[in-house]
Amino acid sequence: MNDYVLILNAGSSSLKFCVFRPPSNDNLEMVVRGQIEGIGGAATLSVKDADGNDLVSKKAYSEIGDALGALDVLAAWLRSQFTNARIVGVGHRVVHGGTRYFLPTIITNEVMNDLRQLVPLAPLHQPYNLAAIQAVTDRLPEVPQVACFDTGFHRGHDPVIDLVPLPEDLRKHGIQRYGFHGLSYEYISSVLPQVAPEVKGGRVIVAHLGSGASLCAFRDGKSVDSTLGFTALDGLCMGTRPGALDPGVVLYLFQTLGLTASEVETILYKKSGLLAISGLSNDMRILIEDGGDKASLALEYFIYRASKEIGALTAVLKGIDALVFTAGIGENSPLIRQRIGEASSWLGIDINQDANSSNNLRISTPNSKVAVFVIPTNEELMIAKHLSKALEL
Repeated sequence: MNDYVLILNAGSSSLKFCVFRPPSNDNLEMVVRGQIEGIGGAATLSVKDADGNDLVSKKAYSEIGDALGALDVLAAWLRSQFTNARIVGVGHRVVHGGTRYFLPTIITNEVMNDLRQLVPLAPLHQPYNLAAIQAVTDRLPEVPQVACFDTGFHRGHDPVIDLVPLPEDLRKHGIQRYGFHGLSYEYISSVLPQVAPEVKGGRVIVAHLGSGASLCAFRDGKSVDSTLGFTALDGLCMGTRPGALDPGVVLYLFQTLGLTASEVETILYKKSGLLAISGLSNDMRILIEDGGDKASLALEYFIYRASKEIGALTAVLKGIDALVFTAGIGENSPLIRQRIGEASSWLGIDINQDANSSNNLRISTPNSKVAVFVIPTNEELMIAKHLSKALEL
């Protein structure tokens, strides 16, 4: 019998997954990775092996209705590929751990009940994270599961960083800044000493730029501050989320325009950001290709917000030694990296255009006062490591 661990990252319309062999000599070997897209309707399955070769290329399914259906499709494919195999643990990305959960946690009924209370703080993610956990529980009740929290990496901030300046009787209900994308930042922190030893222990800003986007300030590999706060609505402009917003705007939506709480939630989480500005798409690739006035305005605002927050976090760190780009846009868009670098040139950032266009590891010139890197993130590997430690595999 061959043992494997399964890593799941569930969203509203997608299920990303990885299969690893349990660690041998502290090394985890990834076997396959893939995703099911289009959950809720016609869907596709894509899978690659450890070398990036296609095992399944967008295999179509007429309908996958929910997390249970997606997990059934995944289970059927895994059974077809892995004979005489056993899943010994399942690890999950869970976006919000609240004040109680920040370390990787073995999932129990009590833990699930606690995490359900946090759904209002992460309605775009938490319900789907928990639905995947429940689906595994229903199908494989004997297999232990571990939740790994996107908020966990940011615990330990100076209290002033996480303070929300509201009355204390309100703050006691868990109203504070939490920060997110922690698994991505934790991975970058873990590999920086190897890939960029010259900035080890230095002042580093990491730009996790994807459909969800944020920045994190590192000192000595630890989170000092982040642009995301109480929820995943703060900070940078994102695909469908506005980022930092005057609270008076929300009051205006309620009091003057008469919108309901549900309508406002939908606007803030699903209808704002790049999609709202462009009126076209939340996909950066489509906006760059379109080149129209509204698409260009969306790009300008995204770059403006990112460069503004880089300046703010530089002030928090009292200087900057390195800037790291990661996640979908950060890893794959030379144009956005170049434009953010130009907007931040006052810090001494100088992007090497050839290195940037080639997606090199280091994309700054030798004369740049700030080293600039492109480092692909690997949240699934971090989850697998936490799972293996929690279950003592």
